Amino acid sequence: MALFTKRHNRGTRNGRSEVHPVDQMLPPGKLTAYGIQHIAAMYAGVAAPPLIVGQAIGLSPVEMTLLIGASLLTAGLATLLQSIGVWRIGARLPFVNGVTFASVAPMLAIVAQHGEANSLSIIYGSVLIAGVLAFLGAPYFSRMVRFFPPVVNGTVITLIGLSLFPVAIGWIAGQDPEAPDYASPVKLGLGAGTFLLVLLLNRFLKGFLNRVALLIGLVVGSLVAWPLDAVNTSTFAQAPIFNFPMPFELGAPSFNLTATISICIVMLVAMTESTADMIALGEIVDRPAGEQTIAAGLRADGAGSALSAVFGGFTCSAFAQNIGLVALTRVKSRFVVAAAGGVLIVLGLFPVIGAIVSLVPQPVLGGAALVLFGSVAASGMRTLGKAGLGDPFNALIVSGALGVGIIPIVAPEFYEHFPAAMRTVLDSGISTGCLVAVLLNLLFNSGRARKAELAAQNEDGEQDPLTALEEDSTSTVTDSEDVGAAGQDLGPVPVPEAERDNPRTETKTETRN
Repeated sequence: MALFTKRHNRGTRNGRSEVHPVDQMLPPGKLTAYGIQHIAAMYAGVAAPPLIVGQAIGLSPVEMTLLIGASLLTAGLATLLQSIGVWRIGARLPFVNGVTFASVAPMLAIVAQHGEANSLSIIYGSVLIAGVLAFLGAPYFSRMVRFFPPVVNGTVITLIGLSLFPVAIGWIAGQDPEAPDYASPVKLGLGAGTFLLVLLLNRFLKGFLNRVALLIGLVVGSLVAWPLDAVNTSTFAQAPIFNFPMPFELGAPSFNLTATISICIVMLVAMTESTADMIALGEIVDRPAGEQTIAAGLRADGAGSALSAVFGGFTCSAFAQNIGLVALTRVKSRFVVAAAGGVLIVLGLFPVIGAIVSLVPQPVLGGAALVLFGSVAASGMRTLGKAGLGDPFNALIVSGALGVGIIPIVAPEFYEHFPAAMRTVLDSGISTGCLVAVLLNLLFNSGRARKAELAAQNEDGEQDPLTALEEDSTSTVTDSEDVGAAGQDLGPVPVPEAERDNPRTETKTETRN
């Protein structure tokens, strides 16, 4: 008799397979509301890189609007690629793509080295090459997934959440510690109030309202901030109604070896983080990300980045804060994220609509983000619960990787004296922590992967049936009355009288001995 049987009926009454929550199509109203909630969580992250780079180059307000619109449009296209998928492109998970902040530092270095006149052209040429190389290298890079057992997964997911907390705190207090209003009572009050409101709404609201608790918190927080003069309406006043980004409108690509290498390094870091994000998201939505899924997702990163360079954007990668939103709301449908991608495209084409989203004060966004980013860290801890931390080696892997990964989070200038190329990797706590976790796992668990798996099973009170059979076949049994079926530690198990008097049973016992 087989130990395990394949179940063809997935639990439905008519025998048809259920639709996985990731593939579930929601009503249009819910799709739109959930999609807008994703936009609210990511908008500041998409708009910040073009703002910073545009200011460094000295773009005019009109050119700045074009740059932000291009970033929004290409983020929407990349998000659609990831969530809907085309051929072997796209992870087909609720995965939001946007401009990666890791590219800001090398782009500012390009501006400083080549001047304002040629910087955008060199940046676009470098991003185009990096995107194409990422697309071609995705199948090879995706093989890293075999090095991500639960002990590595959980560590990296936890680091993703922890690394985002400084972003939320910066949104609440402000980015410049020297500014007069840095961490002012109004900012801290708005952040704390929104934080508590989002928690309470998640606790007491039910159904659809519970799923949009974050959006409600942002709207209420913004309304409270309005009479306190904490809402900046200048962007809304200057935004044009419609703009369609044309290919190479802000500059035709030109190529520089040093700049291309620096952006390619950023792309490698982004691919590492995207791999970790896909694994994390797969855990959250109960659809584990294997090699094919990760390869398809990385192809979308590469294609999105190359497409972004054509229309005036920058390198594209996963947005970890939206993974936190999936964990918090428990809405797993990838079509919700596809709706968010469609909204991003609309925001890119109609800047005046995008400016409405920018009305949300950063302290309000930061208060809500604390809950989001905490959800990511909590998901990592839940994964670590499956990692068999009772094994001292696994505990050592987690402690070592967290210790190294948290350095850039608590001390951003820790690697200040390292070369710029190395700092691109070292300044990312996710990248360093991921690398250390993988290496430590190879060091401590190479050749003992089976033992690590058994440790995790034993913590859950389970035993591998194959191991039980091996132990039974290799153990030396001298007398059935000395060692019963319950094992040596539980003492003898009495043999039934019918078997004791049965000569056939005695013959079997003698043969076994």
